[in-house]
Amino acid sequence: DDLDKLRELAGEVRDAITDIPGVTPPIIDPQERVDELHVVLKPDELAFFGLSREYIADFVQTALKGEAVSQVLDGQRRFDLVIKLNEEHRSDPYNLGELRIDLPDGRGQIRLREVANFPGSASGPNLINRENVRRRQTIRCNVSGRDLASAVSEIEERVRAQVALPTGYFVEFGGQFEAQRSATFLITILAAVSVAGIFIVLMMLYPSARITFQILNAIPTAFIGGVFALVLTNQTLTVASMVGFVSLGGISVRNGILLVTHYFHLMDEEGEAFSQNMVLRGSLERLAPVLMTALTAGIALIPLVVGGNKPGLEILYPVATVILGGLVTSTFCEFFIHPGLFWKFSGKDAERLVRSKSSDEELLRSV
Repeated sequence: DDLDKLRELAGEVRDAITDIPGVTPPIIDPQERVDELHVVLKPDELAFFGLSREYIADFVQTALKGEAVSQVLDGQRRFDLVIKLNEEHRSDPYNLGELRIDLPDGRGQIRLREVANFPGSASGPNLINRENVRRRQTIRCNVSGRDLASAVSEIEERVRAQVALPTGYFVEFGGQFEAQRSATFLITILAAVSVAGIFIVLMMLYPSARITFQILNAIPTAFIGGVFALVLTNQTLTVASMVGFVSLGGISVRNGILLVTHYFHLMDEEGEAFSQNMVLRGSLERLAPVLMTALTAGIALIPLVVGGNKPGLEILYPVATVILGGLVTSTFCEFFIHPGLFWKFSGKDAERLVRSKSSDEELLRSV
């Protein structure tokens, strides 16, 4: 809690990170020493006169800082009418000590110096920042031309290597980095819960691990396009782009469900045997609706991507970029890769599920 030590360490941190590429020149919060007037109360005299510390503190505060007793109207504007001592009394300890204080119950008045001492002049910081009851010194800087996470990582390495922090002193990163870190953690948890929920629902619809994982395989193929789009547009992974990835995962899984559901429709409702021709037919029949869905979403996102990172598009631009890039790769893989995987690895499970459904329907009809 030594303010001078805090400022010394802040200067060392500033010097250590000044020349990091992509980091703007760091600025230490201004803190100047100003003249102070100390008022030390006399407990015994306060008790003798029946005065409380709060009463004296309010009296001194009113004398030095003033107190608003009314308001002055000037047209539509209002100004507080503040009563306080003039400058010569506020800056002179002797004159301040001569102020008269009313005693309780109308027992007269005493001078302020009778219940308080005024030591010699002193100085102190004009501002003391605290966080969690501890004093802190803030160093501010921005990141330009690189991602925030890598910049903070390099700052941490520099500080660790060049600044020796005494016991009880530590460095914390706040601002946008802290907000991004907490948001990233929350999105990661929600994304994991979403994938787990999708897996459970798919297992209920298609009690086959192979078929379920094949549908979920659309997620990484879509993510490939999203990552490629970020690299192509020279963007980094941010909270906004992570939101785009979560949305992209849902879109890609939906397309996979449409395709697999149609395969089962052909086998169950139209009596098609599981074969390469059945898979080809089902894929071609679902080509138009899936393409129309992808094109509709893609065309709507193109203006946001073309607009770039303009003011007002800071959030929408990375989201649109990720979704548009993922739509391209997921739609491509949906009709050129996934049908082949379904025909190669899911035939036995598909036939088993169709037979099981037919048996259940026959049992219900007999009942």
